[in-house]
Amino acid sequence: MFRTLFSPPIFIPKVFTSTIFVPKSVIPKAVIQKIKLLSILLLFVTVAFGQKAKDKPVGLLPQSFSGWHIEPRSVKTTPDPAAADPTDAPVLKEYGFAGLESATYARSGRTMQVKAARFNDATGAFGAFTYYVQPQMQVEKIGDQGASSNSRILFFKGNLLVDVAVEHLSAMSGADLRALADALPRPKDNTGKLPALPGNLPSQSLLRNSSRYILGPEAMSRLGGLIPAQLIDFSKGPELAIGRYRTSQGEASVTLISYPTPQIARERMEAMQAAPLSGGPFYFKRSGPYVVAVSGNIPGDEAQSLLASVNYDADVTLLQPTKPKPVEDRAGFIVALVLLCVIAVLGALVFGFVFGGIRVLANRFFPNRVFSRTESAEIIRLNLK
Repeated sequence: MFRTLFSPPIFIPKVFTSTIFVPKSVIPKAVIQKIKLLSILLLFVTVAFGQKAKDKPVGLLPQSFSGWHIEPRSVKTTPDPAAADPTDAPVLKEYGFAGLESATYARSGRTMQVKAARFNDATGAFGAFTYYVQPQMQVEKIGDQGASSNSRILFFKGNLLVDVAVEHLSAMSGADLRALADALPRPKDNTGKLPALPGNLPSQSLLRNSSRYILGPEAMSRLGGLIPAQLIDFSKGPELAIGRYRTSQGEASVTLISYPTPQIARERMEAMQAAPLSGGPFYFKRSGPYVVAVSGNIPGDEAQSLLASVNYDADVTLLQPTKPKPVEDRAGFIVALVLLCVIAVLGALVFGFVFGGIRVLANRFFPNRVFSRTESAEIIRLNLK
């Protein structure tokens, strides 16, 4: 029995190894040579694809990094967001959760628990990072952005959110985790683009690790948003960025909402201003498709200063994946070129036969009147002397 082309060891299919006694005179030599050539080509293709499948990395997490080696039996994968976080599974769905891979790494008697959650794009991974990060965490330069607290390190890279738990942090933990981040795959298409909306939040007096990026009502309600989800109307496809700010009277919140069009933003802001909101006073501003709301313990002049620092600037940023770039296909180009030549030749033949047929019919039914007139055959001469 032979295995598939992609599973080593490689066996030649039985059709080429079965013993069949056929007189040589029955099969021409040319056919025998073609069968041998086909067998050799099939063998080379099988070896090539088998080696390619063998070299292809499996899973998200690397086998080793910076002296840490994965324990094979500890690797687990699941597409269920409830297995990743039973409490916040609906939030993970809003951010586009696509799967989880977890494993245990060991080095010199120490262990490290690593969980890598994959999202549809970097927007989801960034949003989930802002959802889980805590204000008391220290900012770390790991991956695209990271934070740490005691024995837990949280960072994201591209469309991957990684949660690491170590026995105890050491001076080399940061270098080890940066090596882990470098070993993680990064998406090569537009799924790796980060959202631009959080960058429009005012930077002055922003509390550390307080900015949140929100895509749905579940995350909005669980993060304690002051504007109800029905007023925001997530059916319109908005993006939200929320930040906490230090003021002279305490703390305030800035809610930045981006809608697809300025018309929707105007309609939603009017609805928010007309509704009774708790946690006020509220100060609103619209800039293009942006709706900015400031609320909390903040004087009016400071609220106006925060509102004035948020302005919409048209900038095209690809956040959603587009069609992949076509792979160069030389064989397809040659086939298309041959087809174009065949079509051009056939077109010329058809037009030639049509023109010739019209000429023959005209000479038959209208002799010496259309094409074969005597005067048309004369040669124009110039008697220059």
